[in-house]
Amino acid sequence: MKFVGWLGIVAVITIARVYYYLCSVLDGYSRYVVHWEFLERMTEADVELILQRALEAHPGAHPRVISDNGSQFIAGDFRRFIDLAGLTHVRTSVNYPQANGKIERYHRTLDKNTIHAVTPDGAHATIATRIDHYNNHRLHSAIGYVSPRDKLLGRETEIWAGRDRKLEAARELRRKRRELDHLGTAA
Repeated sequence: MKFVGWLGIVAVITIARVYYYLCSVLDGYSRYVVHWEFLERMTEADVELILQRALEAHPGAHPRVISDNGSQFIAGDFRRFIDLAGLTHVRTSVNYPQANGKIERYHRTLDKNTIHAVTPDGAHATIATRIDHYNNHRLHSAIGYVSPRDKLLGRETEIWAGRDRKLEAARELRRKRRELDHLGTAA
């Protein structure tokens, strides 16, 4: 598996006038959501724990962490955690969400505004379903119309070759049909 950079950012979701936080860790290479959590609070310690869980799920990965300039990401304790974990941290420019466009686009795809849950558990279940679909089933245009999981596992070449074989078979079938149509009209 190849990891280019993990992008961590917080999205705020309001349920019954209470703010909840979705923190996602997205692999910049494959667009795979490596880890996510939906919490009532989002502190620097929460972000550390989320990154630690992502690292434990993918042993040996040493991605570059890219984040915005939220208080969780600029805290001294977070810098020390990054150093201890052997990671590098890059913060995006202030008020320039395009600098972290991959995760911003992921949040738009997730469409947090349509998570109309009455309870946090309902929101959690909806988010889990959407992230499962995003990771495992949704074909992502920026990575060649394969799912993030397939890209993460290096299956894209095999998938593209299979598509090419199917296209060639369809072209051959159309060619044969045209020949038969031509023979039928010539008779």
